[in-house]
Amino acid sequence: MSQPVLMYTTAVCPYCLRAKQLLQARGVSAITEIRIDLDAERREEMMQRTGRRTVPQIYIGETHVGGCDDLIALDAAQKLKPLLEAAEN
Repeated sequence: MSQPVLMYTTAVCPYCLRAKQLLQARGVSAITEIRIDLDAERREEMMQRTGRRTVPQIYIGETHVGGCDDLIALDAAQKLKPLLEAAEN
């Protein structure tokens, strides 16, 4: 079983789409999306949790991965799949 993936997104963000494509290519079948363009309170929540204003902001399990570039770098370093496959405790 893979770790749960949560992603703060907006409707027209190309980086959000790219991040989702990469996660799906690595076997993630379910991504919980929080659309911050529809809910200002969730935008504030994202900024408080991450210290960032840009989307996407991606969590794998309890780990804040960062944005799309961070996710791509994690994959390139061959650290994405092990993080996705980490046992949930």
